Amino acid sequence: METKDIVVLAILLTVALIEACFTGFFRKAAQKTGDGLVDALSTAALMLVSLPLGLLGGAFIASQFAARDALIALPVLAQLGLLLVFDDMMQYWWHRLSHSASWLYKLHRPHHNAEYMSVRMVYRNNFFYYLLMPSLWFSGALVYLGLGPVYAVYVVVKMAVIIGAHSDVRWDAPLYRIKWLSPLMWLLERTISTPATHSAHHGKHAADGITNYKGNFGNLLFFWDVLFGTAKITRRYPESFGVENLPPTTVGEQLLWPLLRARLERGGEASELARG
Repeated sequence: METKDIVVLAILLTVALIEACFTGFFRKAAQKTGDGLVDALSTAALMLVSLPLGLLGGAFIASQFAARDALIALPVLAQLGLLLVFDDMMQYWWHRLSHSASWLYKLHRPHHNAEYMSVRMVYRNNFFYYLLMPSLWFSGALVYLGLGPVYAVYVVVKMAVIIGAHSDVRWDAPLYRIKWLSPLMWLLERTISTPATHSAHHGKHAADGITNYKGNFGNLLFFWDVLFGTAKITRRYPESFGVENLPPTTVGEQLLWPLLRARLERGGEASELARG
């Protein structure tokens, strides 16, 4: 395990411990049977299979067209720019597409099937969602081309933001109440994902004035939502999470669709995409 992976794991465990102390970790109020299993198995699948395969696959493809470390001489800011575009912005578009394309939504649905926010569901997606995610393959290629040291720092910062945005320990809430921090928070919430902006994406009821299920797609940078017109900022948090009128499914389908399929009501997939 590399240093960056140890640091990300330490951040994940630290936030999990904070949740355990203040909001509960192993049992969330809206948790359903099977949620814990989906959270655990999807996280393990990403870390043990999808992540290494995607990074190695991207590196292999890059090796067919360029020499190793071909971009290592680029300035650090240029390397960071490449990672933000080919990793974070590409993930924004992959996430956005997953709320428009029916087959891709089936891979992303487990993330929204959870009716709670928690560090537990940061990596909660179908096995194939991450394996097919272009940004993961691009990252592998960029690491092969010499961006490894910058990527190590970048991915730690990115995961810290994503983990914090998914947790139900809302670190931004007390900062919003400090008036003199208002200009800083105005800039921050338009730059990175926060609990307020990202929980809005997970809100269950479109009529609550907070939920933005068809927007707030950003992972590290919320700026992509601002730039591409999908941002909604209210500084409030939905009362409930999930998806309205979501048809039933199984643990197996959430993790391994299309290899495993549940018997859904006719039109169920369409109703999922129409929501928002």
